[in-house]
Formats: sequence, structure tokens, C-alpha cells
Amino acid sequence: MARNRSQRTTTAWSERVDELRIRLARPGALLPLAALGLATGVMAGLVIIAFRLLVEGTQDVLLPGEGSEGFERLGLTARVLLPLLAAVALAVMFRFFAQGLHVLGVARIMERLAHHQGRVSWREFWLQFFGAAFAIIGGHSVGREGPHVFLGAASGSVLGQHLSLPHNVTRTLVGCGVAAGIAASFNTPLAGVVFALEVVMMEYSVASFIPVILAAVSATTLSNLVFGDAPAFEVPALTIGSLSQLWLVLLLGVAAGAFSALFNQLVQTTARIARPIAIWWRMLIAGALIAGIAVWVPEVMGIGYDSVAEALNARLAVATLVLLLLAKLVATGFCIGLGVPGGSIGPALFIGAMLGALVAEWVQLAPFAQTPDVGLFALLGMGAMMSGSLQAPLAALTAMLELTDNPGIILPGMLVVVVAGLTASELFGRQSLFVTMLRSGGLDYPTGPVFQALRRVGVASVMERRLAHTRQTLSLGAARELLGNSPAFILVDADSGDDSARSLMPAVALAAYIEQLPRDTDEGFEVVLGEIPAQRWQVGGIHLQASLQEAWQRFENGEAEALLVERITAPGIRRSYGVLLPDMVERAYRY
Repeated sequence: MARNRSQRTTTAWSERVDELRIRLARPGALLPLAALGLATGVMAGLVIIAFRLLVEGTQDVLLPGEGSEGFERLGLTARVLLPLLAAVALAVMFRFFAQGLHVLGVARIMERLAHHQGRVSWREFWLQFFGAAFAIIGGHSVGREGPHVFLGAASGSVLGQHLSLPHNVTRTLVGCGVAAGIAASFNTPLAGVVFALEVVMMEYSVASFIPVILAAVSATTLSNLVFGDAPAFEVPALTIGSLSQLWLVLLLGVAAGAFSALFNQLVQTTARIARPIAIWWRMLIAGALIAGIAVWVPEVMGIGYDSVAEALNARLAVATLVLLLLAKLVATGFCIGLGVPGGSIGPALFIGAMLGALVAEWVQLAPFAQTPDVGLFALLGMGAMMSGSLQAPLAALTAMLELTDNPGIILPGMLVVVVAGLTASELFGRQSLFVTMLRSGGLDYPTGPVFQALRRVGVASVMERRLAHTRQTLSLGAARELLGNSPAFILVDADSGDDSARSLMPAVALAAYIEQLPRDTDEGFEVVLGEIPAQRWQVGGIHLQASLQEAWQRFENGEAEALLVERITAPGIRRSYGVLLPDMVERAYRY
């Protein structure tokens, strides 16, 4: 009796959880989505804190002086050995543990969202965690933001998979992790939200906004508790001298768009040439390249935020700005193109800061009778390079606004990010760096409105749950009892027991057949469902977690005419929840 009571309790609990999953499949389940977004932000914040403590703690031990940007103070031998040793560690890791995984970072997250419903494995998580740590500690020219985004997104994905949540919810949690990663990196929660929605999820809806905002806030709060609430860059008070300097902002936007296109092209060309080379050899090549460049320009090693701070405070000479701009462009282009598991956002900001400061310094030297604020143009260059290379103008503008806390940056910022983005995309025909990396690997990222709409909704929210299940032949009495529960459809098992031969028919067809039988027909009369005139659909199966996009692809590929929504509740045991037809998906999209 105790065992039966326990089984009933377990069954009741399982049914309640399933009902919650079905509710979450709807795009408007805001309260549970908000709670899950908050949980994802906390998880992502803790992971990012652990990553930063590992990287910055190790750099504090290895590098001379204070802080984690002391590569310039290393001796010549150390500047050569450090990236080489990191390259060996990366080569060993990818050789023995990657099992074919080559692309990580933001591009990998976008690929998982486009083709795998946001599922990220623990293997990918640990490869990114330790791979990016080796690369940054070793002085490779990569940033920490890409790894932060990946680790945050992976936290949301793992949470969704562990709870067996609908795929549309898992996608939202991945977006929450992306926002948490950017927010915790720069102490810019709003920029994190915009980046997640604009670059990765590519959608704007209330159901996405609320959990993503909570994730960014919670991750930023945790990061501030550990590392303080200082922004990533110490930005001085910045002002644009007069509206007459807007032509310089326009010039900077065009220049940043051109450099963004060059940067993306360098990454794409390097990736295409390196594709036939084994990944572990690529790591060794990247290490050797960085070691060679670091002999002459050690500032390119690591993230380089100390050099960005120098540019923002107008402390770098013109020759130094040119050298750092070109060296960082080449070093990062090769590192990212060769597949070093680091981020590209930080280096893009570095390049933009050097370019913006260079434009301002050049104008001061030229006879234009204008003295633009070098720090302001360095900051505008950062935003312009981010906009041009990532095709993320809103995220770039929001980041500049949060970093300066100065509404005066909005006007020139809007102009520079738009011009840079248009120059890169329209004049040079370049796409986002992340899309470029995906296509270099033979993948694509579909962004059509139909795909976006169908991804946001789970099959569980659209399916018809009034479903009866029976065998091919049954008595008239059993048929009447079957119809007593008012089903909309009847799932008919094949006599052979082959699931692939199951069919679906409307219940009204059976009701009409019974209605035309003589009133004195015996209740034991055999009713053969296969002989009743009715419309029938070939039935396939689809998981309760699936999105409408997955269902529509099944219909488009001709795999089934109707889909039975089901889930494995125990080994060898499947539970059916409802049925889905193509017109139900079409109605949901139109709605």
C-alpha cells in the first residue's frame, strides 16, 4: 500500500511538471520564464566569476607588476615562451579531448541555436573554460567577452536540458546567458541585454526581454560583489567640441567600417586557408605567430585593456597608435581565424580605440583649426568598430552610453555606429564576424521571420490534446465509450504493432459511421476503423520539448503528415500528450 501511495504521488508530481512544461511552451509564460532567467543569470555569473578568478589570479602570479595586463613588462624570453607554452597546452587539449569540436565562442552558440535548439554539451563548456583561460593567460591576442558569452549561454543551455524544458525556453535561457556574459564583462547590463537580442537571438519580444533583463542584472550584481562596480574602462569626461566636428565623426565611421571589413576578411581568409590543417597544428602556428609579433609589439598580447585606457586618456603618440592598430589587427585576425578559443569583441574595441585616437590626433596635427577630444574619438572608435565588425549598432551605442554615463555621447555615437555598420555591410559587403565564421565552416544562420516566429513557440502549446488511442478493430460498445470522452482525433495502432504504420483520423468520422448504423445493432458488432470513410494522416513522433520550427521542418521534409507529441517517461515507456497537424502550425504563425 505504501508503495502504491508513493507511485501515485510520483505520478501526480510528474503530471504537474509536465503541465508546467506545456505552459512554458507558450510564448507568454512570463512568470516562470522570469524565474528561469534569474536562475540562469546567477549560474552564469558564478561561472564567469570562477573564470575570471582563474585567469586574473594566474596572471597576477606570472606577470610582473600589479594587475593582469603586465605583458609589456616581461623580458624577451618570457614574451616568446609564454604564448608557445599556451599553444602547446591548447594543442594537447584539442588533440585528445575535443573529439572534433573546433569552433567555440559566440559563433558556436549561434550555430547551436540555429541547428541544435541551443543544446550545448559539458565537453564544449570545459573546452571553452580551460581553452580560453590558456589562451588569455598565454598572451594570445583574444578577448574574454566571447568566452564569457559562451560560458553564460552554456549555463542556460545546461539548465534547460537538465529540467527537460521545451526547446523554445532553452533558446531563451541561452539568450539570458549571453546577456549575462556581456553584462558581467563590462559592467554594462543594458548593453548585455541589447547584444543578446540583437546579435544572438535576433528577436525583440516581451517574453524575451523580461528573463534576459533579469539574467543581466543578476550576473552583473554577482560580478560587482566580487570584482567591484568599476567599469571595464576608466573613461575621462568626454565632450564633443561643437557640431562642426560631426564631419570628423562621419570620417571615423567610414574608416572604422573599412577596418571592420578588413578585420572580418582577414579572419575569413585565415579560416579558409587553415581549414585543412589539423586543429592542434593551428594552435601551434598561432602561438608561434604571437610570439614573433610580441618580440616587437608586446602590447598586442592578452586583452590589451591597459593600452585602451592609454588611448582614452590621450597618452599614446601617433606612431604608437599606428603600430598598435596594425599589429593588433593582424595578431587577432590570425588567432581568431586559426581557431584559438578566445573572444573577438575585446580586440575589436582595442582596434577601434587606436583608430579613433589616431583620427583625432591626425586632425590636431593637420591645419584644420580643430582640436577634437582624443578620448572621445577613441571611445567612438570602439563603438564604431564593434558596430562594423559585429553588425551590432544598438549594442555598441548602449555600451558607449553605459561606459560614459554621459547622454552627450548619444548624438555622435548614433552617427558613428550607423555609418560604420553601413560602410562594412553595404560598401564592402561584409556580414557580422560571427556569421562570417559560421559560413567559413560551411554553416549558415537562418534569420527569416518564419523561423524566428516558429522558434519562439513549443509544440506543446499548439497541439490538440483531445486525443483517443485505440487498436484497428474494436467493438461497437468500445467505440461508443471511446467517443464518450469527446476526442477530436483518434490515433489508430496498426495490427502489426509497427509504430511507423500508425494513422490518425478525425473522431467525427467514427461518430458519423456509428450514427448511420441500424439502431438495433449489437454492442459486440466489430468496427474496423481502417474501413470507415475518413481522412487519414500518416503519423510520426516528435518530442514534447520540440519547437514549432522543428515540427514544420518535419512536415516540409515529408517525414510525416501528423505528429504525435510524446516523451519517454521511463526506459521503453512513452507518454503521449497530443497531436499536431500542419494547419495548426500555420494558424499559430499567423496568430
